[in-house]
Amino acid sequence: MYKYFTPKIVRRALNIWPPFWGAGISIQTISSDFQEVNVILKDRFWNRNANRTQYGGSIFSMTDPVFSLMLMGILRDEYFVWDKQSEIDFISPGTTDLQAHFLISNETIQEIKCHTENGDKYFPKFEVYIYDKKGKVVARVNRTLYVRKKPEFR
Repeated sequence: MYKYFTPKIVRRALNIWPPFWGAGISIQTISSDFQEVNVILKDRFWNRNANRTQYGGSIFSMTDPVFSLMLMGILRDEYFVWDKQSEIDFISPGTTDLQAHFLISNETIQEIKCHTENGDKYFPKFEVYIYDKKGKVVARVNRTLYVRKKPEFR
């Protein structure tokens, strides 16, 4: 399966995936090494809340599978990668299109590999900020992932 798991295919698949497409979420770019992803949430009338601002569920959804898919692309088929825990802090109302830039550093990748080389579970934490068109922070999302080497690679 991982031979088909390229940034181009992942980007196209997510952009037609009904939960993303319906919410107005679009993957703009995925770097060739899966270490950077840019996501946009369009401001549409159907994803606004009663206060006429971006619906919080859509803001949270724009971050949902991203770090997991990035790590799956980086670590390939040797590892299990799942979302374990997540929290969102809504900082200000989103009244425009929103954007998020996801980044996984080389140091984080090495840390994950070091903690999992003997088959141990590891729970790396990631943080991403959501910005409006003016660069104002709308939300901060913290995600904890579950990463473990598959038995056949331990």
